[in-house]
Amino acid sequence: MAHFHVYALPGELVDTLAPRNLSSAARLRTPSPPPIASAPTTGSRACNVCNGATFTDVEEQRLHFRSDWHRYNVKTRLNGGPPVSELEFSKLIDGLEDSLSGSASEDSDSDDSDDAVDVLVNKATRKARSRSPSRGPTAAPQTALAWFHSPPATQIGVYKALFNSGLHQSDYLAELKDMQRGERTWAMFMVAGGHFAGAIVRVSRERERDEEESNIPQRKKPKKPKTDTEVLRHKTFHRYTTRRKQGGSQGLNDNAKGNAKSAGAQLRRYGEQALRDDIRNLIQDWAEDIHACERIWIRASGTNRKIFAGYDGCVIEKGDGRLRTFPFPTRRPTQSELSRCLMELTRVKTSHLTEDALRAQDEAYLASLPKPKPVLASTAPASEKPKPVKLSKEEEILREKWSRLLEMVNKGRLEPLKSFWEREGANLGGVDARIPHWAGETRATLLQVAAHAGQEDATSWLLETLHADPTVDVPLGKSGEADDDDSGDASDFPKPPRGSRRTAYDIARTRAVRDVFRRCAGAHPDWWDWFGVARVPSALSKEMEEEREDKKKTRRKGLKDKVKEREAKSKPSGSVEPKSQPVIEESKVSDPTGPRRLGGTSGSGEGIAGLTPEMRAKVERERRARAAEARLKAMAK
Repeated sequence: MAHFHVYALPGELVDTLAPRNLSSAARLRTPSPPPIASAPTTGSRACNVCNGATFTDVEEQRLHFRSDWHRYNVKTRLNGGPPVSELEFSKLIDGLEDSLSGSASEDSDSDDSDDAVDVLVNKATRKARSRSPSRGPTAAPQTALAWFHSPPATQIGVYKALFNSGLHQSDYLAELKDMQRGERTWAMFMVAGGHFAGAIVRVSRERERDEEESNIPQRKKPKKPKTDTEVLRHKTFHRYTTRRKQGGSQGLNDNAKGNAKSAGAQLRRYGEQALRDDIRNLIQDWAEDIHACERIWIRASGTNRKIFAGYDGCVIEKGDGRLRTFPFPTRRPTQSELSRCLMELTRVKTSHLTEDALRAQDEAYLASLPKPKPVLASTAPASEKPKPVKLSKEEEILREKWSRLLEMVNKGRLEPLKSFWEREGANLGGVDARIPHWAGETRATLLQVAAHAGQEDATSWLLETLHADPTVDVPLGKSGEADDDDSGDASDFPKPPRGSRRTAYDIARTRAVRDVFRRCAGAHPDWWDWFGVARVPSALSKEMEEEREDKKKTRRKGLKDKVKEREAKSKPSGSVEPKSQPVIEESKVSDPTGPRRLGGTSGSGEGIAGLTPEMRAKVERERRARAAEARLKAMAK
């Protein structure tokens, strides 16, 4: 298969080419910019960005590259807009006279011009976005190659980086035809890991021999045809800037971890500085050739890219429209790698597929793209998270007081609670005031909070001293049901059915807190409807408590008597307690070096040395239990 050169395509092939696009991309394509009256002029003394700009010498071309007109056209074409002529640019600048009239000093002229260019570019970009239709969700992703189709079954691909910046895909074919005329030069630079490779190359059509030369009989060995790419200048060098098998430059390591003080680090810093100086000196030596180049290809990382542009007296401007990056992976910078990259850029990619095969390929590709999500017909705005309400100083103070009050009630800190209530109780609405919803508390009053938290003293103080209302209903949950954690562990009143009303007594979780309610009901029966609305089952007087304590003592005494009777029945009458000889004999036959049991023989006193009194008592109980077992065995014999 023949390999075509992008600048030397056969004429019969170029005449039959057509842009190769997906069917969906054709529908979603934005309209191309309006045609420009003057065709772009190519050559070593012409600007390919600013239409109609030609120069008599290199110095005039340099001044043009630094002018506001050229910078505006470069930025506009990078954003997809058309370039303007010098007259149109002057009119745009005149339109911004009012916004630029604030600077009067001559020193700030350059800054004002840069600002004017940025303002004009932003304005043109916004205008282009407002005119162009929005791209659909099924738009095909961008690729590095632009494909063209030649019937019946030939396709060629050309890297988009070869075309001028800002061109639309519909204009690539006209640009490709213009590439077949004349010759042009490129500058190619690579730097990575301390290695640098640079070259100035000429790319053009293959030079054919004259007809007269072809008629001369060939006596000697025929010469090889001249290639359509020629290296005019080249240079490679290397500096020690990175540690072996470590990766990363010394400068990046210093920025991340601080300056290292080793000898190797100093050598690598020197190597970075020397590499930067060598590259800039080389670019300065090649300045005239670089200004005449149509494209400038640079492969460099973010930090190394500053070597080529953006410094005082730089040859390559930072926003130069000729700058390109290699649209494919590259290897270590060497002269052979530059040659490979040059061949990869200028060699056309070819394929041979029929129109039916291309159509089927397009349909399969479009089917593989993710389908857009259906848009709901409802125009209701999406629910957004509620923004936090900005509180006033008074509201913040009030919330802080409630937070402190609830914390003291929940933790039962009675003395601080009394002092705090004397100062702030009236400001908070009294003891029966409803707890605000923003406090995050599911109970309604302070009495309910104290009862649910099991704080006996706080509950008694709220009832006896502050006369808190025990008949207030406990709020139900969001679903209208009672919370499961509100049920107490000791209840003298039947549990209310689900969904029915409850009071502070119902959510008391301990018997001691419930007794506080019953005791207050017995002492002050006329304060509240204790046995009805407050749901307190009965009153509790001092006599009833004493009676309860007597019953407890009697019950405990009865249990002790039963234990003594059971122990007396287990002992046979007339039995004499045997001596603990079996235990001694068992200890004698046991291995003294082996593991010992708790409560061993009386001679094992050294085993309990250093134990706490509780552990010693435990060991003693074990000894007595073993002795009792031994006596029972002896009696059984």
